[in-house]
Amino acid sequence: MLYVMKFCLRLGIFLFSVLMYGQKTYLHCGTLLDVENGKMMKEKTLVISEDKIMAIENGFSTGGDTDTTIDLKDKVVLPGFIDMHVHIEEESSPTRYLERFTLNDVDVAFRSTVYAKRTLMAGFTTVRDLGGSGVNIALRKAIAKGYVPGPRIFTAGKAIATTGGHADPTNGMRKELMGDPGPKEGVVNSPEDARKAVRQRYKDGADVIKITATGGVLSVAKSGQNPQFTEAELVAIVETAKDYGMLTAAHAHGDEGMRRAIKAGIKTIEHGTLMKEPTMDLMIKHNTYLVPTISAGKTAAKMADIPGFLPPIVAKKAREIGPVSEKNFKKAYDKGVPIAFGTDAGVSPHGENGKEFGYMVAAGMPVLEALRSATITNAQLLGMGDSLGQLKEGFIADIVAVDENPMDNVATLNNVVFVMKDGKVYKE
Repeated sequence: MLYVMKFCLRLGIFLFSVLMYGQKTYLHCGTLLDVENGKMMKEKTLVISEDKIMAIENGFSTGGDTDTTIDLKDKVVLPGFIDMHVHIEEESSPTRYLERFTLNDVDVAFRSTVYAKRTLMAGFTTVRDLGGSGVNIALRKAIAKGYVPGPRIFTAGKAIATTGGHADPTNGMRKELMGDPGPKEGVVNSPEDARKAVRQRYKDGADVIKITATGGVLSVAKSGQNPQFTEAELVAIVETAKDYGMLTAAHAHGDEGMRRAIKAGIKTIEHGTLMKEPTMDLMIKHNTYLVPTISAGKTAAKMADIPGFLPPIVAKKAREIGPVSEKNFKKAYDKGVPIAFGTDAGVSPHGENGKEFGYMVAAGMPVLEALRSATITNAQLLGMGDSLGQLKEGFIADIVAVDENPMDNVATLNNVVFVMKDGKVYKE
């Protein structure tokens, strides 16, 4: 009888441990990059239990018969990358403007799953989607539930604009189709409209608020630079977003629109293409982050040179603004403006997000700082600094690997060979 009781107790302990900890995964890492301290640590084992890093052990340790071991002994292992500016629903093409009239939401949704998978396979395990039709909210849910592979998404749903502004969805349409979109569609013309639009984004299920503080390049509108919100409207947006616990981002190319957004309390300035030095000082003072999106500027300039790719009114702006982004990023970085990594993928191709690292380095940012901007910095901005962006015990197991040391060859970050997200391997 005593023997039976002991056996049952041991069996119970075993079953409890299986239920609590499940099967573990052991990653044998030849080199592990500590992005916080810049240390290249040799021969480490990451022990993964469910979706967390359970332990970091010296040498190459192994588990039990039910555990999995993955050999990354000849790879450099890093935390999964975070892109703070993507548009996961779309991608630049000569038919992009026509598709507003030919594609249904379900068409956009199915296509977005392809872009999401490409992004994840490129090593970007988390992204911030800064504006689409609202399909991005449904995609976020589908990925979180495991229906489709893709990065963890923080989304703005639909961006907020003013009438005729960069994110007014009826720009360029014929008169009968323009109508008068209101706050529900993200078009505002007063502080009251602005508050309502933020609340509508919250109701729709958005995580962040994105506004278009100035004109833009790809919208069918004349100016790519003019300020498009009053100071009172901007304050109303920021205050309301704060009430709902939502991070704020502002698309901005022109300097005056940036200044207004920074003073109102917007946290990230997207693009910042024509930013002047006093505005850089203002960003430093307010701890506002620049998301440079050099990839988008380079892509837009190339598209402008392809006959028929862009409408003439858009091509003109792309030629003027596109080539400036890398040069102005260098000025901002040298001056000490806080930098967050973002590509504007959707303008540039999805899955090529890693090229932004090379552009940042070419403009004068050290590789390690570029990597920190895409990991630690972005995790902190998303309110996930205690669980994302680093390879630490207790952190979410978002892990990637490349063939070479990125400090010696930044281009290796364009070819991620291993991807784990939430403890699940997606690319090996």
